[in-house]
Amino acid sequence: MKKYLKMSVATCALTIAGINNQILAQDEQSEDPEFAFEEIVVTARGREESLKSAPLSVSVLSKQTIEDARVNRVDDFIALTSGITIANSQDAGTNFITIRGMSQTRNGEPPVAVIVDGVLQVNSRTFDQTLFDVENIQVLRGPQGARYGRNATGGAIIINTVGPSESFEGYVRAGVGSGEEYSVEGSISGPITEDTLSYRLSGSYTNRDGVFENFVLDENVDYFEDVTVRGHLLWTPTSNFSADARVNIIRTDAGSLNFSYQPAIVDPVTGLPNFDFTIADADLVERNFSANNLGLDDRDVTQFSLRMNYQADWGEFSSVTSYDSITQSTGSDQFPYTAASSVTFGAFPFFDGTQSQFFDIDAFSQEIRFTSNSDQRLRWMAGAYLLLTDRFVSSSIANDLEQGITRVRREPVSPASSPLTSFIADDNDNTAYAFFAAVDYDIAENLELSFAGRYDRDERKQTVSPDQGLYANGVVVTPVGAAGAVNQANFGKFQPKVSLRYIATEDFSIYGSWGQGFRSGQFNQNGVGAIAAGAGVSGVSDLLGKETTDTFEAGWKSTFLDNRVSLNGALYHTTVKNAPYFVFIGAVSAQVLVPIDEVTIKGGELELTARVTPNLDFYAGLAISDSEVNEYNVTPSAVGNEAPYVPKSALNIGGQYRTEITSDIGLFMRVDYERRGRQFWDPENTTERSAINLVNARLGIEDNDGAWSLTGSVTNLFDEVYNSEWVLGGFAHAGQPDIWRLDFRYNF
Repeated sequence: MKKYLKMSVATCALTIAGINNQILAQDEQSEDPEFAFEEIVVTARGREESLKSAPLSVSVLSKQTIEDARVNRVDDFIALTSGITIANSQDAGTNFITIRGMSQTRNGEPPVAVIVDGVLQVNSRTFDQTLFDVENIQVLRGPQGARYGRNATGGAIIINTVGPSESFEGYVRAGVGSGEEYSVEGSISGPITEDTLSYRLSGSYTNRDGVFENFVLDENVDYFEDVTVRGHLLWTPTSNFSADARVNIIRTDAGSLNFSYQPAIVDPVTGLPNFDFTIADADLVERNFSANNLGLDDRDVTQFSLRMNYQADWGEFSSVTSYDSITQSTGSDQFPYTAASSVTFGAFPFFDGTQSQFFDIDAFSQEIRFTSNSDQRLRWMAGAYLLLTDRFVSSSIANDLEQGITRVRREPVSPASSPLTSFIADDNDNTAYAFFAAVDYDIAENLELSFAGRYDRDERKQTVSPDQGLYANGVVVTPVGAAGAVNQANFGKFQPKVSLRYIATEDFSIYGSWGQGFRSGQFNQNGVGAIAAGAGVSGVSDLLGKETTDTFEAGWKSTFLDNRVSLNGALYHTTVKNAPYFVFIGAVSAQVLVPIDEVTIKGGELELTARVTPNLDFYAGLAISDSEVNEYNVTPSAVGNEAPYVPKSALNIGGQYRTEITSDIGLFMRVDYERRGRQFWDPENTTERSAINLVNARLGIEDNDGAWSLTGSVTNLFDEVYNSEWVLGGFAHAGQPDIWRLDFRYNF
């Protein structure tokens, strides 16, 4: 890691020197050289403060950057941010975020807290949604549990959408793209009553046939249709009170589980497989699919929140109430994801079927918070949080009689066209609550000491479905786990964080911090431990314990050349205990989480932004993560290996250029480059994916007064062929190829 950091510092130094020469040359020629970046304000610590003085590692995307880079999905802004990556596969609600070496797993919680418009998101299945009409995005790296609660072991993501306006305004954007994609989005906003009540109504629709083909079915597998509608009402009856009501509705219909099973060597005409079980290669990519069943996924999300703020002489009181309803039903061909079926069993060495999974989640949360005024030497914050969650999940497999998929939800269904062979289901009633406080104290005018602490407790109750078991002829023939059992477990931890910040000059500050965090433990589906043991997978339990982290961090913030260049950096050391890892047992479609007992991660980030000329902006970011498995009781031989889903390095570089063509029309160009270093996908380090290089480009014309724009863009410009995910056993999911889009936007 030292080698990488030395190279990075040298590169940044040379870059700054080159930018300095360019800026000085520009100053000599320009009549108005004052084109520094505007001051960036963040809310990472629960109150507004300058980005360059906040004592933590933060990346911020402004409203203009979000529009310029066409940030429409979470993948888009993560690709622009150092220290965080995402792998997308399976379905619309499943994401695999890795931040500073801490990763998300299937059926597990993310290592980040996600806050949208001041509301903590209660389930990761709402994270992957269309982003539009967004004011800014803030990505916080490092443990944030002391301020944002459980699961914020690696950081937090704060998304603020554009709020209601006092005058009538809006926009509309329409686009077309690869895979016969067409989309439209827009927003209108304005007053309902003068000075007291205003609204904002936003909507987005995307329909795409897809670009990956199933040659057996002669259909595209990655089709996608999404409708998102969002409404805001802002009521300010007095100068010191406001109430903000928000509704968000998402309806998604898409393909799912478009995996290839690498040991299955598929006949290019029939789609039937022969097998070579020695194949396990994360660089082996299959973009043509042959499953005889098309993957199906539908997700319905309804979210409501109410934020109230009261400003008193001593500070502010705030209340946040939210309710979420999420249902998602997924079905697909079972492995080996080929044209083989139960009908073709004679030519098939093991059982083939269909699979189905269903989630039904209702969650209510309430937070109250007291925050002191900011213009005082001692600043404080205190509050409490409650979350009530009811989550039902079922996983099923059935015989594949080549008559399609029967999606199973709450009850076992076994039609003659698709006889059920396995049904595993449970209902989870979870209660989580927390108490938190934070104090920031100015020891001296330029020296601040901060302490934040939060105690989280998670009480979980699992009720196993009485219908759970292995099926034949519509009845249970073999029990799985304890049908009808009620299991309970509690998880809790106090999460402290201490930081010290020194502002040496207006343009330079340093900080150091120490913090702890935890991700709550959870139940695997009942009985999967015994199933795993029967399939030869050891160390699987029906209960996964909590994950805890311990992180030390040191960093600096700096600006140069009259705020035209910024260079920020951080180094960290994290010890993770009981890190969750996903294991898939294909023979019974069982998805289980196991603990990696201890992992250490050492790394750092460098971020550079520069305004080279009034028309040209440049950015660069480098992140290094050096991870090591110290203890893993499931597979002791994996000790000393790298942790799964963690790129060794990540590099983000880009720039954009604007200039006037005429007095009315301007030209816009932007290029973004992302390099993800090599990484492994399992603790055994079975196979590594080589480094991948992704380039996105945009070119367009626009009205110089901001009224309209016409922009073409390409993602994965050079068509890098890679797997977005690889799962132990040889299950691979291809990343997206080159995709082009053309968008027209009109602001009014």
